[in-house]
Amino acid sequence: SGGGVGRGMAGECRLLLLLALGQAAAPPGGMLYPRETPSRERKELGGLWSFRADFSPGRDAGFVQRWYRQPLRQTGPVIDMPVPASFNDITQDPSLENYIGWVWYEKEVLLPLRWLQDDLNTRVVLRFGSAHYYSIVWVNGVQVVEHEGGHLPFEADISSIIQGSPGIPCRITVALNNTLTPHTLPPGSIQYMNDKTRYPKNYFVQNIRFDFFNYAGIHRPVVLYTTPSVYIDDITVTTTSSESIAMVQYRVSVVGSTLYSLSLSLRDQEGKVVATGDGPAGELKVLNPNLWWPYLMHENPGYRYSLEVKMQAQANGALLEDVYTLPVGIRTVHITSTQFLINGRPFYFHGVNKHEDADIRGKGLDWPLVMKDFNLLRWLGANSFRTSHYPYAEEIMDLCDAYGIVVIDECPGVGIKMLESFGNKSLQHHLLVMEELIRRDKNRPSVVMWSVANEPASELPPAAYYFKTVIAHTKALDPSRPVTFVTDANYALDHGAPYVDVICINSYFSWYHDPGHLEVITLQLTTQFENWYKTYKKPIIQSEYGADSVPGLHSDPPLMFSEEYQKAMLEKYHSVFDKKRKEYVIGELIWNFADFMTNQGTTRVLGNKKGIFTRQRQPKSAAFVLRERYWKIANESSCLPPIIKSHTLFL
Repeated sequence: SGGGVGRGMAGECRLLLLLALGQAAAPPGGMLYPRETPSRERKELGGLWSFRADFSPGRDAGFVQRWYRQPLRQTGPVIDMPVPASFNDITQDPSLENYIGWVWYEKEVLLPLRWLQDDLNTRVVLRFGSAHYYSIVWVNGVQVVEHEGGHLPFEADISSIIQGSPGIPCRITVALNNTLTPHTLPPGSIQYMNDKTRYPKNYFVQNIRFDFFNYAGIHRPVVLYTTPSVYIDDITVTTTSSESIAMVQYRVSVVGSTLYSLSLSLRDQEGKVVATGDGPAGELKVLNPNLWWPYLMHENPGYRYSLEVKMQAQANGALLEDVYTLPVGIRTVHITSTQFLINGRPFYFHGVNKHEDADIRGKGLDWPLVMKDFNLLRWLGANSFRTSHYPYAEEIMDLCDAYGIVVIDECPGVGIKMLESFGNKSLQHHLLVMEELIRRDKNRPSVVMWSVANEPASELPPAAYYFKTVIAHTKALDPSRPVTFVTDANYALDHGAPYVDVICINSYFSWYHDPGHLEVITLQLTTQFENWYKTYKKPIIQSEYGADSVPGLHSDPPLMFSEEYQKAMLEKYHSVFDKKRKEYVIGELIWNFADFMTNQGTTRVLGNKKGIFTRQRQPKSAAFVLRERYWKIANESSCLPPIIKSHTLFL
């Protein structure tokens, strides 16, 4: 599929990007969400930043002229750009809408004096929730961090830079490149159009093999936060439970000193301490625990305890104390050949696939939008979603934990179609991305399964070694959760399927196959399920199905793109789901929750219209069909007796 068009950019930018891509590795250590505690402060850096896109032919003027050495306004014109947001849809400039290459952001901030008094006991950290795709960050002209990947957080300790110069503004400069190559995740390729009779000089396009717009920018919150110089760096929690007792296993890592003490207390929602512990690793025993239950499975879903971790250490002649509070849900996950069990009870995924996508803001985090989406999910009776096709914002994941919305947490492994995207270079980066994702989301009770890819070319022979390796690595990092990837390959040809715990299948019968022929769905979908189950004897989720509908287009008998056709297709699929969920089908996720933007193309009218809601979050007819179904399923299953009395399985 064709990508966004940028003019200019000779080979140097590719070289620059590839040179840069070799350097960014995930630092060891934790990535705790920055919270205010008695020992930690945070300063939000959202709002308007200065912005410039580098339109030089090689996209390299910013590096050649070293724009990071002085305020951005001194090296040329700048515009105001909101953060967090994608930059693509903010202006009236079509060349920015489809820009490919390096853009530059800058923010000057004044810091509290108490952060700058250089007593060596305060650490100041600059953290980005995410920026798409490749980032280089400078503070006062000094490079502090590089990061590859558009959907996961990265940070840098900037104490030594800012504490040397109190009273002057702290100038943060970000160079951001959205170019996708065969070895990025997601992959893409730059194609130069060399026919001088048809294209201007240096004309190129960004080709991608996924069906959503490659929005770019600083998409999630940027914060400065402090910790003491000896600090709690990471916490890992797993839980097991039986009817009357739960065990919360913990590991805490401290950085900055080996001489420290740790005390932990676990509090319930009323603030009552239910368990205490000390030391860097151990187990907390909770009597008569309130388990974390999914939405609609319990009258009090999403129950979370608070784990307060306190550290005391001697450093530079002072007693330092650090405090961090982690929300903890007590729950177990287990799978059989036909069922998915949460806390020993069969769980059926009736949910959606989403996108981080909306008018104007693109993929930028927006609180009103986030709340609207959660209110719609709960109205719909949805108990789950997949983070198609990349990790979502931490703020969204927090609400899943709090509301009991179950998540299949997917990495950005979408569009892995080219043979060269299955080589060692791609594999090495994919393993690193899984490390970063698990480091961020490992303690979340809402996350019940990792997805390592969506619709890869898993029929290619190298896919066997590739997915065997990625899945084994993921399980080694987190033995407590099942792992999957989402396939649209033929069951007999899929080289990755032997390694997954749950089969996730995307199919669009009567849409991309036999378009317009609703009458083939029953047979084709039944055959699909039976072939996969017979081959693998693993539970199956229909991870995508759906049809485009343009709101307000009506047709009876139903014709493609009408609201009636979308409804009719869903009903045909549902009749097969109802037979097979009595056997081994454990879930259904509609494609998609809401309409979303894609690249322009002859089959896309202002984006993908498979949403049951419009891009503005208004319901189409299909939303009411799904709502009736989901509440009916929830009412059937909410009173199931526990089928396993004791399940000492990990969180």
